[in-house]
Amino acid sequence: MSDARGLQIMFKNHTTLLKWHRLRRRMADPLFSAEVMAEGFKAGASMELDLRVRADGGFVVLHDKDLEGETSGHGIIAQKSLAELRGLRMKDGDRPILTSEDLAAMLQSAHPDALLQFDMKDDYEAIGEKGIAHLAEHLQRISASVIVSAGSQELILAVKEKLPHLRRGIDPSDKLGNICKAGGWNAVEKELLADLRGPTEPETIYLYWPMLLDAAKAGLDMIAVCHSEGKRVDAWTFTLKDPDGGFNDTEWANFSALMALKPDQITTDEAPATERAWLRRMAG
Repeated sequence: MSDARGLQIMFKNHTTLLKWHRLRRRMADPLFSAEVMAEGFKAGASMELDLRVRADGGFVVLHDKDLEGETSGHGIIAQKSLAELRGLRMKDGDRPILTSEDLAAMLQSAHPDALLQFDMKDDYEAIGEKGIAHLAEHLQRISASVIVSAGSQELILAVKEKLPHLRRGIDPSDKLGNICKAGGWNAVEKELLADLRGPTEPETIYLYWPMLLDAAKAGLDMIAVCHSEGKRVDAWTFTLKDPDGGFNDTEWANFSALMALKPDQITTDEAPATERAWLRRMAG
């Protein structure tokens, strides 16, 4: 039987999933680990990884646009072929880089409850029809749940057209933050509703958790707005400073306020520790 810790929290008859950020169950795990992903697939976890497009239209599981930060390589990922990337190693853990081909193979064994978020770090201009065609070819027969997210509306529209069986999400956090500075929370609510009702038809909205709390203090419950339109909300990224010690008082004030808003998912680098800390605080 697989380990079911760090998957979800129940509060007032509402289930909030704990999503493993960058394929980390805990911060001590190596970045983008195939082993942790395999564990998550067995347990039915919600997990997130970042994708960067290669020169051939395929993808690698990396966050940065260049190779120096996360790997033994050098240069811009979008200019590299699969062959050039295959021999490189991750700095964190000295492991091979995961590719979209690897993901397609691993997804075949996923638990039916598992959810894997492909967070696309390039825009549609960089990915293009070649990248979308690659996803369509490799994910066409995937029965496991995959949700594709991006800041680029054009990219999500292309995914909707070519891969209608995949779930879709959008992250308007940066845009809404800028709108708030310029026009206040009323302008944010108007733009959020436009996104929820827009042509991408997103299932999930990814929103920065401090913005959700700031909005709530100002009288705007952004999660309730999303729920009223039948959308799910992921609040990102809440990670305990001291996983063994649990919530400090400031973290507890923020996390309990966030849970009161009933997000459907919270992104974290410390899922089991967050669940453990929550249960400890709730038990008094």
